[in-house]
Amino acid sequence: MTGETAAHVAERTARASYGRLVALLAAPTGDLELAEDTLAQAFEQALTTWPRDGVPDNPDGWLLTVARNRQRDLWKSAAHRRNQSLEAATDIGGDAVQPLNDLDLDRIPDRRLALLFVCAHPAIAANLRTPLMLQAVLGFDSAQIARAFAVPAGAMSQRLVRGKRRIRDARIPFVIPGRQAMPQRLPSVLEAVYGCYTLAFPELGDGESLAGEARYLAVTTARLLGDEPEAWALAALLTLASARATTPGDRYLPLQDQDPDEWDRHLIAEGEAYLRRAERPGQAPGRFQLEAAIQAVHCDRARSGATDWDALCTLYTALVAIAPSLGSRVAHAAVIGRTRSPRTGLSLLEALPVERERLQPYHAVRGDLLARLGRHQDAVAAFHQASTLSTDPAVRAFLERRAKELSG
Repeated sequence: MTGETAAHVAERTARASYGRLVALLAAPTGDLELAEDTLAQAFEQALTTWPRDGVPDNPDGWLLTVARNRQRDLWKSAAHRRNQSLEAATDIGGDAVQPLNDLDLDRIPDRRLALLFVCAHPAIAANLRTPLMLQAVLGFDSAQIARAFAVPAGAMSQRLVRGKRRIRDARIPFVIPGRQAMPQRLPSVLEAVYGCYTLAFPELGDGESLAGEARYLAVTTARLLGDEPEAWALAALLTLASARATTPGDRYLPLQDQDPDEWDRHLIAEGEAYLRRAERPGQAPGRFQLEAAIQAVHCDRARSGATDWDALCTLYTALVAIAPSLGSRVAHAAVIGRTRSPRTGLSLLEALPVERERLQPYHAVRGDLLARLGRHQDAVAAFHQASTLSTDPAVRAFLERRAKELSG
């Protein structure tokens, strides 16, 4: 086994398993910083040992063992005993069903779902739960998470660091909740799964596999809980969105330019079935139900050959009324700009808070509306700004092409 091959395996393992290994290492104490430090040391040892001795059959298990041994050395040290007893470090609380240490390492998706519910503990600050799950369980870094929340990368990094220290100091137990506690934690888990999908596809290079795993987690969560409408709605949303994920090669195609004949009819039918399971007569739809219904309207073009823009306008208006996130408000402005007037859509965009400037879709939609108004110079600047905020080369190429077309 060459050093280069060993390094490649270590890199692939870090990309696929870093988040869940950190969460497993944090199980005894809730000390995420210690888990990250010891795992980093394990990776350093791997880069020294694997080129010489060969890559182990189970790289995840090897790294976990080395990192746990380092943790145990620290727990036994006199310096650590002065700060926290070993008994306190391994006290996982009375509401445990199963310690994370006992989870089957080969059942990756199920383990990740369990860890998501762990990180949705009600004692963890609400504004930290989803970023924590995205980092500690799903493996995204603070810069990627910051983009999703339209906040500066430094601010998100500090939020995560402070949050991890509060978890450690408060000794919040990293244990799997009982079935009866899961509905209380469900909203944060759904947000994290949705965040994983939106971060993974199309912005990340390995987004297809991560997006597929997010869809799997959404469907698994819905089936696990059985009668939670928003869980079924998220399963519908990600399934319907995945049905249209057919961009050929490395070329990015906006929705209106995609050929519906290339969409996955099986996934469309599956997503529509999930959406029907989310319906509750006489009950107002939730956020994910509305977003899934929006996806269903787009997918219906595969049957009708046309997009029902009036229905989209109604659904987006309802969505921003109950979940006025930056993303939903940008999408609402785009639809209003198409169904009513570009000027009205642009006015909605300009009314958004200053955080809009860090959101790539804001600049892309703004460029499109400005182009429709004939303000080509301003549209070119907007498309260039959107391009600089995109991490996907195909999206960047598309935006730069739009800018070039308007410049000519």
